[in-house]
Amino acid sequence: MPADPLHRAGQPQRSTTSQPTPGSRTSAIEVRRSARRRRTVSAYREGDRTVVLIPARMSEAEEQRWVTVMLDKLAAQENKRVIGDTQLAERAERLSAEYFEGRARPTSVRWVTNQNTRWGSCTPSEGSIRLSHRLQGMPEYVVDYVLLHELAHLLVPGHGPRFWQLLEAYPRTERARGYLEGVVAAERLPHQPVSAEEQGHGADPDMPPPAAGPHAG
Repeated sequence: MPADPLHRAGQPQRSTTSQPTPGSRTSAIEVRRSARRRRTVSAYREGDRTVVLIPARMSEAEEQRWVTVMLDKLAAQENKRVIGDTQLAERAERLSAEYFEGRARPTSVRWVTNQNTRWGSCTPSEGSIRLSHRLQGMPEYVVDYVLLHELAHLLVPGHGPRFWQLLEAYPRTERARGYLEGVVAAERLPHQPVSAEEQGHGADPDMPPPAAGPHAG
């Protein structure tokens, strides 16, 4: 990526702040650029605002993408309450009623620990849905998407056009898929030591953009 002339090494850190939209529960977001930060993006809460630390050379488009990623990661870290199988089944029932007119009726919905290559699975003949424990702690809209994905399989077994038409009813489908793709991409990155000056507080993934795809049953 060509260096941004405004962000050459030695230039002071630049900070920009965006305010939340009226009526939203999102705090103000402050983006701080630093020439010393080269590969990592970090985020943390500071009072009533969220601070995102990024490399100075990052483009505006990359900044917007990573602000969204980091807000999701912070939300996941702060949402550590793990719901049990009973609550998960109740959640699936509510989602089916809201998006599928209650037509998807699983016989069981539960967490499992033996699914490390997929986020969820469904056995239509049994009506059973299983979600990977790796989803626990992720943002609620991501878990809801995977639940809806598996509920849709009770109505349409394959991944044809009819299946994806069902998921179009959920407004956060693309965002949830993007989040899961980012998780998969981050897991495939080689681990590289990060210097103390590049480390921040809170969520802190490596910078290369998500590129791989998730798989739900």
